[in-house]
Amino acid sequence: MDRRRNLPQHIAIIMDGNGRWATARRLPRLLGHRAGAQAVRRIVEACYEVGVQWLTLYAFSWENWDRPVDEIHELMGLLDEFVRGEAPRLHANRIRLQTIGRLDELPVEVTTHLSRVIAETASYDRMTLTLALSYGGRQEIVDAARRLAELARQGLLEPEQIDEAAFARQLYAPQLPDPDLLIRTSGEQRLSNFLLWQLSYAELYVTPKRWPDFSKEDLLEAIAEYERRERRFGRLAGPARSRAGASALRMIR
Repeated sequence: MDRRRNLPQHIAIIMDGNGRWATARRLPRLLGHRAGAQAVRRIVEACYEVGVQWLTLYAFSWENWDRPVDEIHELMGLLDEFVRGEAPRLHANRIRLQTIGRLDELPVEVTTHLSRVIAETASYDRMTLTLALSYGGRQEIVDAARRLAELARQGLLEPEQIDEAAFARQLYAPQLPDPDLLIRTSGEQRLSNFLLWQLSYAELYVTPKRWPDFSKEDLLEAIAEYERRERRFGRLAGPARSRAGASALRMIR
């Protein structure tokens, strides 16, 4: 197992470019999505080997419901096929599966298989794979606000008790730590309504490679770039912060 010095514990990925990958090869879009599913298998395996604890994949966005009905049907079928096909590997490697999103919008046959695998892997602790399905960051924030409002309506919460921690507890997966690293493929430089609350201080890594071409080597390069960065979380670095503090004290005096 490749244990790295400053490994991001939680990696989130916007898997972009399946359709453009297929179009560039004059293939049906479905084949692009199938190639993308193969890339998911590669990257889950690579994260497991490296020692990543949490991997969150943007699999189907809230906005994706606006795609043609035939494509949505194909995507849902591919999702169901992926979940059923990957279950043995999840069990073998003790990988926990969970989902975030407005899951009641998904077809019943998909949620049935998802729920079974989620329940069967709930006790696993080697790695957590989270699929964002029917997911939108704004929608998650709205749903959290609604839950807080309902708690207040029931008299279980006072407005002054609402802080960042209280809000975070109402997110879809409050036990999930904020991502350390966000990877986006296909060169687009936007968040696309993904984990808007959780990505506040994540390091961003954008690659021009389309998702079906994203390899273990590409993942390792993204991790290496992460390791070269200094995460400050809005603060100054240690020595600079000390100098600023000393200057401020002198000004006060």
